[in-house]
Amino acid sequence: MSEEKLRYFLKRVTANLHETRQRLQEMEAASDEPIAIVGMSCRFPGGVRSPEELWDLLATGTDAVSGLPQNRGWDVGDPDDSGSGRAKVHAGGFLYDATEFDAGFFGISPREALSMDPQQRLLLEVAWEALERAGIDPASLRGSATGVFAGASASGYGWMGGRLGEHDGHVMTGNAMSILSGRLSYTFGLEGPAVTVDTACSSSLVSLHLACQALRAGECSTALVGGAFVAATPVLFTDFNESLGLSPDGRCKTFGASADGMGVAEGAGVVVVERLSDARRNGHRVLAVVRGSAINQDGASNGLTAPNGPSQQRVIRAALANSRLSTGDVDVVEAHGTGTPLGDPIEAQALLATYGQERPEGRPLWLGSVKSNIGHTQQAAGMAGIIKMVLALHNRQLPATLHVEEPTPHVDWSAGTVRLLTESVPWTADDRVRRAGVSGFGMSGTNVHIILEEAPAQEAENANAPADDAETADAETAEAALDEADGEAEPVVVPAVVEAGGPAVWVVSGRSAKGLTAQAGRLREWIAARPGLEPADVAWSLAATRSVFEHRAVVLGG
Repeated sequence: MSEEKLRYFLKRVTANLHETRQRLQEMEAASDEPIAIVGMSCRFPGGVRSPEELWDLLATGTDAVSGLPQNRGWDVGDPDDSGSGRAKVHAGGFLYDATEFDAGFFGISPREALSMDPQQRLLLEVAWEALERAGIDPASLRGSATGVFAGASASGYGWMGGRLGEHDGHVMTGNAMSILSGRLSYTFGLEGPAVTVDTACSSSLVSLHLACQALRAGECSTALVGGAFVAATPVLFTDFNESLGLSPDGRCKTFGASADGMGVAEGAGVVVVERLSDARRNGHRVLAVVRGSAINQDGASNGLTAPNGPSQQRVIRAALANSRLSTGDVDVVEAHGTGTPLGDPIEAQALLATYGQERPEGRPLWLGSVKSNIGHTQQAAGMAGIIKMVLALHNRQLPATLHVEEPTPHVDWSAGTVRLLTESVPWTADDRVRRAGVSGFGMSGTNVHIILEEAPAQEAENANAPADDAETADAETAEAALDEADGEAEPVVVPAVVEAGGPAVWVVSGRSAKGLTAQAGRLREWIAARPGLEPADVAWSLAATRSVFEHRAVVLGG
């Protein structure tokens, strides 16, 4: 072979090696890329209908536990009546308006809506709001590779002794768990993966873990991740009261000496996630970043439904390894913390053995749980914890955990540097990145741990800028009764043009005349609470980030 040919082949080999190395680096970067949370919405006890209202509840130390719903036809008897079919616990955290749903807004007939599990209805509403709060017009995702990952289990709504009568033709699709995620994909026209996850209490955090993997693998470009739980029947308070170990007063006294069982609660939460690079390219504000996650199983432990300490330690260490972090890099853990005398000590000991070790001087791991405020929202519990910690990152404050005046004596708290959040404390970080762990341990034995961190500096600045605030009004949901919704037409997408210095033009729309009026009223209330916003910024957000429906109005102002 001539010297010229040899030189040619060496150049080709060198170029190919360089290209291969570059591809490997890109693949490695993609597999480890942080996932951005760009939008979120929720429904939780205490009348919470938005993340802001959840933060108000947490910041004021509100206990949202109250009496059983009176509008569901439950015959649970008197608290002192211990007969068969009678509830011994008459309190919990409830969504008293879970029966409300604007079916026409989603193109669903009242007949079909009546046969739909309330969990499906809630996730439709909350998912729509989460997208609009992210600055994404839901109509723009039609035909896209957007995924849906939802945690839920059967509520028993559609199988209650034929109560639904002539509407039972929709019972199968209205209550099948597979349809819960599929309903969102169908309604919004999403063509990415649609998966319903049921690992009991860890369902929505497992959903987030799976969504992050799917995004990194390129299986979807954006993902809706959430969970929902509604008690359609009173069986948790009657038939399964003792086996679930419910607290007599319906409250989760997480890590407290007075812990006497779990408090049942209802709720729904959804977050919108994208690869961080995509969020930046799309101009979406980054609320927080999922740095890493891990799941595992208890296996053949000391009981089918009993928590397993060594498995909890392993999943925490795996999440830290996935995040390429050490224990000292995480400031706080939002615990699973259901308030049971068995589960809480096992979880606390796992945290002491992991995060409680090798911590910097003067920097304990802070420990708390939103369940002390609202109760255990079951398949939505992970979303409650995620949304709480995103809000804490934004407000740089760690809310207090209620009902923990004295820590449980069943834990050796001196075994590691872990401190309970018995009162609200500032989340100081100096020049460090703030990070939080969020745990979920399912009755199924499936454990999950997520590590969140605050948005990168540039995204954090943009998130605080009025021009990027896309939450000018919530979606038109749960405001009209079934018979008041009238529209099934496709949304009309129009280009947004805002002329600097010109008059503000605020576009408001709804799928019914009543919905339009309600939207205008909600917009007025939202603006009145934020007098510092620029009218042009509001105009752009209304025009560029929201769907435009059949009934429209325009407000002109200086």
